[in-house]
Amino acid sequence: MKSKRKRWCSSRSSSGRRKSFRCCSKVKVKVKTRRSSGGGGGGGAEMVSANLLSSLDRSPTPTFCNPFANRIFADVAGDITIIIDGDSFLLHKFPLVSRSGKIRKMVADANDSNISKLEFIDLPGGSGIFELAAKYCYGMNFEITSTNVASLRCAAEYLEMTEDYREENLIARTETYLNEVVAHSLEKSLEVLSCCEALLPLAEKVGIPRRCVDAIASNACKEQLVSGLSRFDCDKGFAELKDACLEWWIEDLSALRIDFYRRVVSAMGRSGVRPDSIIGSLMHYAEVSLKGIGKPQIWNPARKNSGMVGNDQSEVVETLVNLLPTEKSSSTPLNFLFGLLRMAIMADATLACRFELERRIAFRLEMISLDDLLIPSAQTGGILFDIDTVHRILVHFLQRMEEENEDSGFESEGVGSPSHGSLLKVGRLIDAYLAEIAPDPYLSLDKFTAIIDLLHDYARVIDDGLYRAIDVYLKAHPLLTEHECKKLCKFIDCQKLSQEACNHAAQNDRLPVQMVVRVLYFEQLRLKNALSGSSGDGFMSQKLSSGFTSAAISPRDTYASLRRENRELKLEISRMIVRLSDLEKEQLFMKQGMID
Repeated sequence: MKSKRKRWCSSRSSSGRRKSFRCCSKVKVKVKTRRSSGGGGGGGAEMVSANLLSSLDRSPTPTFCNPFANRIFADVAGDITIIIDGDSFLLHKFPLVSRSGKIRKMVADANDSNISKLEFIDLPGGSGIFELAAKYCYGMNFEITSTNVASLRCAAEYLEMTEDYREENLIARTETYLNEVVAHSLEKSLEVLSCCEALLPLAEKVGIPRRCVDAIASNACKEQLVSGLSRFDCDKGFAELKDACLEWWIEDLSALRIDFYRRVVSAMGRSGVRPDSIIGSLMHYAEVSLKGIGKPQIWNPARKNSGMVGNDQSEVVETLVNLLPTEKSSSTPLNFLFGLLRMAIMADATLACRFELERRIAFRLEMISLDDLLIPSAQTGGILFDIDTVHRILVHFLQRMEEENEDSGFESEGVGSPSHGSLLKVGRLIDAYLAEIAPDPYLSLDKFTAIIDLLHDYARVIDDGLYRAIDVYLKAHPLLTEHECKKLCKFIDCQKLSQEACNHAAQNDRLPVQMVVRVLYFEQLRLKNALSGSSGDGFMSQKLSSGFTSAAISPRDTYASLRRENRELKLEISRMIVRLSDLEKEQLFMKQGMID
């Protein structure tokens, strides 16, 4: 008769140290799975029971003492050793082959009928998950949770623990947990999806990521619908409540790898999640994955070759750009778009990705600041700023202006069109941008004039900003030829210069002589028109105030006035000729001095 007292058994670990494990006499197995409180089917714990194998009823069942136990003993000696990633498990064939089709086939196909060792190299989840699967075969207690259900499902698929070998096998139990618990909880779906990253491609084969993505999108949409009233209350001015109303899952999504994140956000867009929530998630993911995206300062171009920019960052940028909402009215922050554009340049993203960002920025070019346009160049030892990118943005903006005017019935974006106000803002912005990049010694004249030439004359009310930018460029590039100086100064309309700018230009030695002459000439005309206009206005106001009507001017008086103006203009031209001669002499002296 067998003794019922409990026995102590020992085993030797891989390090040579012996461990003792206590075995119980008889166990009835219950596999517990924890159910989410938000899931369907109630909030209690699910209890799954299974009877012990009839062949083992006569002997005690082994107890798994800890996840790293190497041998398991019972009254019946183990007859097979399973090796998982270097860890050995001394088990019994019968409970394993009764639930695992893979182990049954391996034992049946073995040449030696008394095979005593099997090794699995690529079992999902490793030795820890196999121990749980072995416990299930023995009918022992363990808990299915959101952190191990994906590994258990993949391990069960690997071991072929289907209903063909035993009812309520491990595949069925994990599927029940996925369908009844995980699918109804946004938090658990995120946890399971994160665990799938180490289980590919088997996890994709059994469809766990797909189900988790659909569950996340569906539950996020439901949460937004339920919290709609709360969000409306939060928008009334309570800052602390408004922060609490922000979606908590935005931060949790940032832990996903980029391919899973793309699938989740795409599913959210299809399911009806608000665009502002998606944009908030994209911004948070970019801040976590792309370090320094929110810093507009100039980076060191050498970083591109120093390994600080990973190969996967270009994939992250391209994916985030593709996930941006397509609506023209989307409220994507401009600083976020410029941050993505800088990272796209630095990470060498595709041209399609950069063009899409430039197009989105051009759609709201009149709203950006000067600092946003100062995009550093990724080239080393050359030009400081990325002029080509700004040039393309400006081209996209002008194309958008033309399309809007065609839709509204205007032939061009000239004065009086609906887009003229935006064009004037962009004109002031570009003039300020040109003044900032002008001191760059490596900035070529062609690149500088190419941006000036894009904007039409009616993009500027006055040319003071353009004059300042050109003057800065002439000062920073003293070796320009006279022909190049004339080519640059032809963009300045002397009639659109203010009085202050004209005074500066008349004394500016860096300008070509012809430019100075034009400035003096138009300044004289302006002064003459101002004097004649003011006297006429005063005479008319005096007549009207005294009650008399104005008399018609006789042809003789008109002829005398024209002769007087003609003499004054001849005198002024003579003075300008003298001034021009003096300027030419001074220029010759300056050139001779530079040559010497």
